[in-house]
Amino acid sequence: MNSDELPLRFPFSRRGDEVPVECDWLRRNRPVARVITLAGDEAWLVTSHELCHQVLTDPRFSLYATADDGVPQQYARAFPPDAVSNMANITSAGLRDEVMKSLSPRKNEELTHFLRATAEALIDKAVAGGSPVDLWAGYASPLSMRLMTEILGLRDADETALAARCDVAMGTSAHTPTEAARNWEELRAVMATALRPDRRRAAGLLPRLAALREDRPEDGLTVTQLCDVGCNMMVAGYESLAAFLGHAIMLLARDQEQTTRLRETPALMPRAIEELYRRNLSIGDGLPRLATEDVRLGDTDVAAGSLVLVCVEGANHDPEVFPEPTRLDIDRAANPHLTFGGGAHYCPATSLSRLHAHIGLETLLARLPRLALACPASELIWSWGMIKRLPKELPVKL
Repeated sequence: MNSDELPLRFPFSRRGDEVPVECDWLRRNRPVARVITLAGDEAWLVTSHELCHQVLTDPRFSLYATADDGVPQQYARAFPPDAVSNMANITSAGLRDEVMKSLSPRKNEELTHFLRATAEALIDKAVAGGSPVDLWAGYASPLSMRLMTEILGLRDADETALAARCDVAMGTSAHTPTEAARNWEELRAVMATALRPDRRRAAGLLPRLAALREDRPEDGLTVTQLCDVGCNMMVAGYESLAAFLGHAIMLLARDQEQTTRLRETPALMPRAIEELYRRNLSIGDGLPRLATEDVRLGDTDVAAGSLVLVCVEGANHDPEVFPEPTRLDIDRAANPHLTFGGGAHYCPATSLSRLHAHIGLETLLARLPRLALACPASELIWSWGMIKRLPKELPVKL
């Protein structure tokens, strides 16, 4: 690292309504810049679309290696290191297809009907209290949680408590290691309820995995490993779905021109969703990778063992790829955003996420014809100490 470059503190801002000013400056002047993480370790932050894409698709930058002992960290871990690579156990046991099938709603009409009915019911309840209404607590968060509990087979779970445990698991520094470990054990306990023998015939991924494990003891999978599948899917799925939907609602509620056009031209919804993925700032921290070899990244030599952070919000607002990047443009045709990552770790739940977004936004626009924020976007309060940028509230006028 060049000694004349003072490292910046990262992440830059927890606000979800505007792109941090540092992103544009770094992209133009230091597209690969050294930063200090919340853990106090040095890392390389990448902000241009081209170089972010390179990191995400180059196998020399490993996600799994970020869980190794002694490597630089973004923040204190809120989950066991082996939970990061637990999917390898499921893959080796031949159960990966079951997991992937649960994340693909294309042939699951029941899930589509469930999601639509849930969205309608939540809107009914939200509007019953009058204007303004909090579409975070009343819509984005519970719609996302109920989708994940339905997929996993946790219909009887306490949704409020489960959401709180997910928040702790996605925290950065607000809890001690002991508290974080206890929280993960409590999440495992919730997942274990779906693995009981009396739940073998119940709907959902976890009961199916439990039945397959019972039929194939030679695979050697433990209950803890199955619980970690559920924990990982619940935490990542709920937090990502809710964060995106919340940001999408905010973006549409403050842009009446684009919202009106989308309402009048429903066929634009798929394209609009991709633009909302690009424009949203829900990924509060960079996507982590560890360099497993010395790599030349742009004009920078990245040494093996270095932590590299992909700044998705920087890449998604790169004017070299997206003209007028801060403008929400639902007519934007070419949209190679990096919100779902890339390469070997491209998000496996993209189809599920798009269905959730489509139904969630379609229902909202149909039911709330005058959707608008009840306060300026600059006055929204955002959660601190979280990997995701989550709004505390999302007040809108009916």
